[in-house]
Amino acid sequence: MHRDGFRFMDEHLAREVARGLREGRPDAWSALYDAFAARVWRGVARLLGPGSADVADVVQETMLAAARSARNYDATRGTLWNWLWGIARMEVALHFRKQKRHDRLKGAGDWLAASAGRLDRWLDGTDEAPTDLLETAELAQLVRLALSELTAEYESLLTAKYLDGEPVELIAAREHCTKTAVRSKLARAREAFREVFLRLTGDSLTLPRTETC
Repeated sequence: MHRDGFRFMDEHLAREVARGLREGRPDAWSALYDAFAARVWRGVARLLGPGSADVADVVQETMLAAARSARNYDATRGTLWNWLWGIARMEVALHFRKQKRHDRLKGAGDWLAASAGRLDRWLDGTDEAPTDLLETAELAQLVRLALSELTAEYESLLTAKYLDGEPVELIAAREHCTKTAVRSKLARAREAFREVFLRLTGDSLTLPRTETC
């Protein structure tokens, strides 16, 4: 039987499929896919736009997520379709979050490429922290993302030196180490930051690799 172009799953079949999913039976998963894959596609296409090239990816992620959690399906919490469509909606929301993040990063990378190398000189330690750039939302987003992926030690050092403007002498005194040791750690921290920063932006900027503090 078909309804609105997709196979209709009656109550008896739904119970059998639900039991099969909990037991991990491949035939149950096949029945679920046959019954609802087209409907999931249509629903996702309505949310993303029928011309979106990402519909197939979101549908695939939905089915993979459903397969991973199939054994945990609980019929008392809703029908098979409601369960599957709930997963699809989460995947659509995740897609939009990823796309929004990608767009922000791309825009920040494009904007940064026109900043005349000021961030390069800041990271290299040959210029003061460009506070006007750091207050710009696009760059602030990039810097926060990059710092969050560093070790706690590197994040703390870079924040202290370049965002808070602390001199090497003060950092050395607080860390109970020499200024030479702080400069060495800062050089390694800057290098780690460069790698993360360029990966996030996908930009072709070539940042200096000196160890000047």
